[in-house]
Amino acid sequence: MTQLPGPLVSADWLAAHLDQVILADVRWNIAVGPQPAEHADGHIPGAVFVDLDADLSGPPGDGGRHPLPTPTAFADARGSLGLDGRPIVAYDAASGAIAARLWWMLDSIGVEAAVLDGGLAAWQGSLETGAVVPTPVEVEAVPWPPDRFVGVDDVLDAIASGATHLDARSAERFAGEENPIDSRPGHIPGSFSRPWQDNLDEDGRFRLADDLAAELGPSSHPDLVASCGSGVTGCHTLLAARLAGHGGGRLYTGSWSEWSRGDARPVATDEG
Repeated sequence: MTQLPGPLVSADWLAAHLDQVILADVRWNIAVGPQPAEHADGHIPGAVFVDLDADLSGPPGDGGRHPLPTPTAFADARGSLGLDGRPIVAYDAASGAIAARLWWMLDSIGVEAAVLDGGLAAWQGSLETGAVVPTPVEVEAVPWPPDRFVGVDDVLDAIASGATHLDARSAERFAGEENPIDSRPGHIPGSFSRPWQDNLDEDGRFRLADDLAAELGPSSHPDLVASCGSGVTGCHTLLAARLAGHGGGRLYTGSWSEWSRGDARPVATDEG
C-alpha cells in the first residue's frame, strides 16, 4: 500500500498516486456551511464529499459549534463514506483550513492521512461532476486520545503550566473587535494571536518548514495548544506545527465558541 510522504502532499504527488488514496472533499464556508453543491459542480476525480457539520462534528451546543463527535459516531461516518483501507487525502477550497480538521482527527487515532497543499486551487488535472456515491465499509470505533485534545476545564491550567496557546482566528476577533461570528468578543487569557493564514505563502500553500519553526517555536517545546472559533482552523495551526517539526500539539476542540458561552469564564480583549 502506498505511504503518504507526510501530512502534506503536493498536487503533483496526488496526480501520480490518485488511484492509491481515498480523496475527501471537505469544502465548507462559514457563511453557508457545507458545500455539497460545489462538490457536485466539480471535484477531483473520485473524491467523496465530507460534511464538516454532520460527519466531523457532534451536535452544536454547550461544547461549541463543532464539538468532537463520539468515537462511535465518527466511526459510523467514516464507514458510510468509505474512509478506510487506503491513505486519505483531504482537500478544500480554503488552502487546507477546513481539510486539516479531518487530517487531525484521523491522525489522532492512528489513521494515515494528509492535506492537499494549496487545496483545490492547486489541482491542475481534470475535474469530474456529479455526486460520488461512497462504498460503505466496516470501521471500528477508536477512542479519542486524551493527549491530543484539551478540554474546557484544562485550558487555563495548560497555559499556567507553560503551554503556548495559539488562537487561529483573525487578529481583529482575537483583540475583541465586534463581529458577526463571536457573540462574546475577545480571547482566552494567556493565549497568543496567530491567524491560520500566517501559515501560508502568497500562493496559498504552506510556507517552508524553517519559516514556520521560527514563528511557532522550537520543536522541543513541551506543549503547544491551538484553538480558533470552533476547533476547525486550529487544526491548520497544528498541521503547520507538525511541518515545523513539532511532534505533538493539542487541539482545544470547543475553542472560542465554547469558551465564550455565558459569562462564567474570563475573557481578555488586549491584542496579546
